[in-house]
Amino acid sequence: MSQNVQDKITARLARIQRELQAVPNQIYKYWLSQTPIRTGNARRRTRLSGDTIHAAYPYAVPLDQGSSKQSPRGMTQPTEEYLARVLKRIMRK
Repeated sequence: MSQNVQDKITARLARIQRELQAVPNQIYKYWLSQTPIRTGNARRRTRLSGDTIHAAYPYAVPLDQGSSKQSPRGMTQPTEEYLARVLKRIMRK
């Protein structure tokens, strides 16, 4: 019986680890979807490096503070909320 319990735990941990490895790319895509697009510069100049999103343009902070009508909540707040939902879903399975 103890062997069965261990196998279930090991399998679940492996699944969680696989799903967590995909999270940075999911979050990056969501961030881009929240980035305003007028000229496309902000989306083009945003990169994912490891697990860090780099917004390499001078007006990244004002955009993130909601200066655009297209994204009045910025990008960070909606992305953090999305991340919380993703992590909750992964842990519940």
